[in-house]
Amino acid sequence: MRIYLDHNATTPVAPEVADAMATALRTTFGNPSSLHRHGQEAKTALDEARTAVARLLGAAPTEIVFTSGGSESDNLAIRGAAVALAGGKRRHLVASAIEHEAVLQTLKALSKQGWTTTLVRVDASGVVTPEQLAEAITDQTALVSVMHANNEIGTIQPIADLARLAHARGAVFHTDAVQSVGKLPVDVRALDIDLLSLSAHKLNGPKGVGALWVRRGTRLTSQTTGGKQERNRRAGTENVPAIVGLGAAARRALDKGSAETDRVAALRDRLERGILAGVPGTVVNGDPARRVPNTCNISFDRVEAESLLIALDLDDVAVSTGSACSSGTLEPSHVLRAMGFSPHRTQNSIRFSLGLGNTADEVDRVVAVLPGIVDRLRALTRRGPRPAAPGR
Repeated sequence: MRIYLDHNATTPVAPEVADAMATALRTTFGNPSSLHRHGQEAKTALDEARTAVARLLGAAPTEIVFTSGGSESDNLAIRGAAVALAGGKRRHLVASAIEHEAVLQTLKALSKQGWTTTLVRVDASGVVTPEQLAEAITDQTALVSVMHANNEIGTIQPIADLARLAHARGAVFHTDAVQSVGKLPVDVRALDIDLLSLSAHKLNGPKGVGALWVRRGTRLTSQTTGGKQERNRRAGTENVPAIVGLGAAARRALDKGSAETDRVAALRDRLERGILAGVPGTVVNGDPARRVPNTCNISFDRVEAESLLIALDLDDVAVSTGSACSSGTLEPSHVLRAMGFSPHRTQNSIRFSLGLGNTADEVDRVVAVLPGIVDRLRALTRRGPRPAAPGR
């Protein structure tokens, strides 16, 4: 039995999504910019997908810009807004210290072009408080970017409160919602934001396609020059089959509603309870209440996370040590580091993320095999008996 518990890295494509894409590949080959029937059929497919994504977000279809994924959406939001506002006095960008690398590296690149940047600290549960953000914003702040849900610990940020603060100081607000769209109800009007990024492959859609929601009236300069596709906001012939897949994934997310969310949350809680009860020296990272329903991040004292990941993989259980985009590095988690944890704790944490196809039998098998694996790895350290639960 192979068990996949790394849905925050990527998700399996849902059958109905694969079917929609296969049909589009076979029959909808026209260029959406062409005026003949083949082109208009492709344009209709785009319009239907755009409407589905907009419905998922509580948005208008004209506000949806299709991209190649979450990283491009983050780049377009931040760079596009920065360029559009560059002529004024506002040359300051703010983000949380636990953002995805697509945001952090974009800010780093812009800092070399004359922009000043501030990274806001989070508390021990991984939350950006309004008070912390208020201290960072100035009259020169052009844009604030805070992710809706963190990819490593699942913590949900108080986005509406943070956006209200940013708007009060005249700043544009962007949220990376890659890990929340499809897992939680997301309403861009209720959040009162200006820009939102999402990615299809995080909600059982295909890789290589995503979207940026741009509130009507928000100034944004295209970062890809060429044709006038996507209302002049992103040049290039659209990837019709992939976008059709995103549309199908959005419809699926709407149709499944709270039932699937509750199912996955129950499995996550079952897994978490089993691990904490069966493996001494474990503790959950992040806010135990304000988090997406599928994510659990646990520290295992006296166990190197990479060794545990490999041991679990050899036992046919796939998990992660954090962001897939940072895999292969020896750096400790910047998210856990920003939460103030010790170097040891930042390097002994495993992320379990559940989703489509996971069952109670799979969860029970992981809970059954994990104590023995951890005991074997701890025995290699030869540092005495099992420890008590670690602190910060």
